[in-house]
Amino acid sequence: MPTSSQQLESPNPSPTLPPREPPPTPDPGPSFDLNLSAELFVDGFPPLTFLANAGDGSGLLYAVGQNGVISVLSGVGSVQVEPFLDIDDRIRSGGEQGLLGLAFHPDYESNGRFFVNYTDNEGDTVVSEFSRSDDQPGSFLANPDSERILLTIDQPFANHNGGMIAFGADGYLYIGMGDGGSGGDPQGNGQAPATLLGKMLRIDVNSGDPYRIPADNPFVGGTALPEIWSFGLRNPWRFSFDRMTGAMFIGDVGQGAREEIDAERAGEGGRNYGWNIMEGDICYRKATCDATGLTPPVAVNDRSNGECAVTGGYVYRGANWDPELTGAYVFSDYCTGTLWGFDADSALANGNYEVFELGNAGFGPSSFGEDEAGELYLVNLIGEIYRLVATPR
Repeated sequence: MPTSSQQLESPNPSPTLPPREPPPTPDPGPSFDLNLSAELFVDGFPPLTFLANAGDGSGLLYAVGQNGVISVLSGVGSVQVEPFLDIDDRIRSGGEQGLLGLAFHPDYESNGRFFVNYTDNEGDTVVSEFSRSDDQPGSFLANPDSERILLTIDQPFANHNGGMIAFGADGYLYIGMGDGGSGGDPQGNGQAPATLLGKMLRIDVNSGDPYRIPADNPFVGGTALPEIWSFGLRNPWRFSFDRMTGAMFIGDVGQGAREEIDAERAGEGGRNYGWNIMEGDICYRKATCDATGLTPPVAVNDRSNGECAVTGGYVYRGANWDPELTGAYVFSDYCTGTLWGFDADSALANGNYEVFELGNAGFGPSSFGEDEAGELYLVNLIGEIYRLVATPR
């Protein structure tokens, strides 16, 4: 099974990204004149790590169970009796391990391809492709025997698996990898160019065997592994793309002093987000450090109110809370359930962000989810799905 360095799309790669046009003038930002909370949508699932939509016009949601079972449910909360996919026999589940990510191909409606990220029975990360089963009209089922493994990445410890996968606007698959675990990144993986741990990866799943390296990946032709899109990450548990601008927002879980949100415009990879030279906006375990070449976070939390692990969310692009929340990046924390937001465009443009406390979910969310219309949901390890709701301030 492959572990790195697949065939290139171009024999003439460049070590840096080409210049990009300046971003368009952003629309007026969110006003944040509302309070956010969570309303129970449906429960009775195993511990949930994610909620996704297929982008196929069906309006269906897919609840990702940590145990390896994906359930499919309608937009009104009715659940299909038979699971969409059940691969619990291939998965080590519990703690920070299990079935952690799900991404549907941009052309899923026509090609039936989707991708998962899970911890295998040996404790290592596996990124695989599956296909939809069309044998039973009227049902939404996957073929568990269709698995095609793209990547297997050795995990030295049981924590910091990352787990999020998502397609960018460029059609490539992005994979968030934690630093390998333990505490403090003892192997130095966040800054090591020869490992996929502690990185954001980008691969082309539309060609190659089992994938190709996009020719414009920022480290192609250099000393770092060419799958790497950016590095210096501790545990990017959840990241997402703004469906309007294509910008990436990464919720990177901190060590003990800072939680951080990192961000980059579409196509602007090659970043070093600092771990373990820095934790958020402070030097890690040192009074001073050299921050030359590091990209600072666009938002940090100092854990002063009991926070323990950032739960990265989404830039809101739905209709229910427009315009008050439109353009806001909404995120939370696993221990406190606090809901925060900041103006995504402003954070990208100049870093002069202001984080607004918008409410509380009332529980510790393991992940956000987004439906086809851009409305936001929350899931937890109790096996519940909640809708994000708002009331005027």
